[in-house]
Amino acid sequence: MPDPPTPPAPRLALLWRILIVFAATVLLWLFVYRGIPLGHDYDRLTHAVRAVLTTVLVVPMVVAARRLLDRRPWTGLGLPSLRTGRRRLLLGMACWFVPAAIGFALCLGFGWVEISLRTSVADALQVAALLVVLVFLYEALPEELVFRGYLQRNLVTALPAWQTVIAQAALFTLFGFLVGAAGSLDRLLIFFFFALVLGGLRVATGDIWAGIGFHLAFQTVAQLFDGAGAVFDVTGFDVLGIVALGALPFSLGWMAVERLYRERLNWQALEPDPAR
Repeated sequence: MPDPPTPPAPRLALLWRILIVFAATVLLWLFVYRGIPLGHDYDRLTHAVRAVLTTVLVVPMVVAARRLLDRRPWTGLGLPSLRTGRRRLLLGMACWFVPAAIGFALCLGFGWVEISLRTSVADALQVAALLVVLVFLYEALPEELVFRGYLQRNLVTALPAWQTVIAQAALFTLFGFLVGAAGSLDRLLIFFFFALVLGGLRVATGDIWAGIGFHLAFQTVAQLFDGAGAVFDVTGFDVLGIVALGALPFSLGWMAVERLYRERLNWQALEPDPAR
């Protein structure tokens, strides 16, 4: 008579898994930004090195956590192949770009801001194309995989979806503070509300591709208009940031997704994480 199958070893408690992955994420970002002697002055090569390193380090960390801590299949994290998720990727990008375009038109039309190009059009297009790749590797993919992929997926096994979205947004905001990306009240608020939208996209669509698209669009355009690597000079950037980069895309973009996925949304749902 064959021996009965050996039961799987018990997993770490949910809280410990969340804390371990969150701490590892903070340490990896700090290592990439501060632990590698690349200097703190901005240049494209340094940006590229840090972007590649972030994805190279963070993705295996999440894979290891999913296998060793969760003991669950990769599919539960909500990152199917690009072939499967490309429509939701494009949807997420459109949900940011269309309201942002309206915001830019309002800001320019009412004279709230003035925008001038620092360089040639050809150079600006090259920078934009490069930033799409760098933002994908440095922010959009790894951050979505950790926060809306791993952390939100684990939290929703124990909390209703609406509480899960708030919890991961709080963790994302704390992450921004700890790594030095959100050192002021306005930055903390941006991180929190941005993460609320991204968490809602995960609930609505069932995976993280729409969030990656939304994240990619926002960060790419923001870095074109602000920061050391920007290619535009903006007078009145505070207004542009509030209206065109934040308020309209965050609100109208979410409203569009909510209408498209209204029948699927269930804010009270818990989602078990089966072993198979």
